[in-house]
Amino acid sequence: MISLPFRRSGQTRNIDALYGMIVAQARSRAFYLGYGVPDTVSARLDMIVLHLVLLLRQLPSENGETSPTGQRLFDRFCRDIDDNFREMGVGDLAVPKEMQRVAEAFYGRAKVYETALASDSAAPLEAAVTRNVFGVVQPPLGARRLAAYMREASRRLDGQEPGALARGKFEFPDPETIA
Repeated sequence: MISLPFRRSGQTRNIDALYGMIVAQARSRAFYLGYGVPDTVSARLDMIVLHLVLLLRQLPSENGETSPTGQRLFDRFCRDIDDNFREMGVGDLAVPKEMQRVAEAFYGRAKVYETALASDSAAPLEAAVTRNVFGVVQPPLGARRLAAYMREASRRLDGQEPGALARGKFEFPDPETIA
């Protein structure tokens, strides 16, 4: 069968829907006004990474490899960040180097967040968001709230019916309701 060049598959729509949810949630005003997340390019990127990690950790891996849905979601993230660098005026020769930095940051944060979320203690997750999102040493109140938000989002994701994320179905918690 001949595929039309601009036809989008159902999988692509689901990935776009999931990624759109991640970006919309990461841009929620509550994080920047109520939690005190700095309104900077790097903090916004960190908020996208944080939400992406929360979703990716729930997608089942296959034989130790990332699930196909998880890989497509990560690829969508990379395309978006690449496009944003270009829109911000980063030159063609510098984009790959910037993307390498983003990938290193993503994998480092993913590992730290995964380990911290597996801990029964709140301290590792608070320390991780303090360092990564807020860029400070001492956790502000917003870091504690953000860590609590991440735990609640993770709890909700754990309770999802199998396959819901692959179909693009999930609602993050309202950050304004997390104390």
